[in-house]
Amino acid sequence: MPDLSIRDLSLRPGAASLSTSVRGGEILGLAGLDGHGQDVFLRVLAGLERTAGRVELDGARIASFTEAERNAVVYVPRDRRTTGIFPGLSILDNFAIATAGQDRRGPFISARARRARYDHWKERLKIVAPSPEAPITALSGGNQQKVLLARALARDPKVLLLNDPTRGVDVATRHVLYDLFRDLAAEGMALVILSSEIEEILVLCHRVLVFRDHALAAEMTGDAMRTETVIAAMFGRAA
Repeated sequence: MPDLSIRDLSLRPGAASLSTSVRGGEILGLAGLDGHGQDVFLRVLAGLERTAGRVELDGARIASFTEAERNAVVYVPRDRRTTGIFPGLSILDNFAIATAGQDRRGPFISARARRARYDHWKERLKIVAPSPEAPITALSGGNQQKVLLARALARDPKVLLLNDPTRGVDVATRHVLYDLFRDLAAEGMALVILSSEIEEILVLCHRVLVFRDHALAAEMTGDAMRTETVIAAMFGRAA
């Protein structure tokens, strides 16, 4: 199973460093008030930001987005409209754009192979969509999010980094995604989920890191993971 190791990571100059790890089968939650470092931490894991410290997956260093991709560390951004979907492309093109090489047959792209891959993930994520050739903007926000997740999962990640993945989706979609994330962990994937909703973290995650002032304020597991203890850590207080 994958082992993502974070050592002596400092999220800004002068902030206390942190060390931790995430292993296959685990869902790690990230919590904190907006702007207190959890987003930076997730982006560092994705190779999108550089900072002091070291991130490794199974001994291979992750210091850039290219290295993250090469080592099957996949990031799904928060704002699907501005940094996720390609609004001028179809549902199928949005799904396949990052994995076109999987559909190559000699010098050609196999439309049949591409459609078969899409159909697999459409079924698994319960994507409600018209023809795959329809524009992605024809989908609801929740189904657009499912297409983005399908695109990420088609890359066969070892580690999936999710930035507020249920933000702005309906309750039914939220529960489909919860079931998916649990299934992926059960299959051996490591997941790191930043969420702006404490209850979501408590429902989904095996462990939570709470950030304050760009440093680790608390790490909780098991019975210690309660709404009041997370909120207290976010505000720098003891529960």
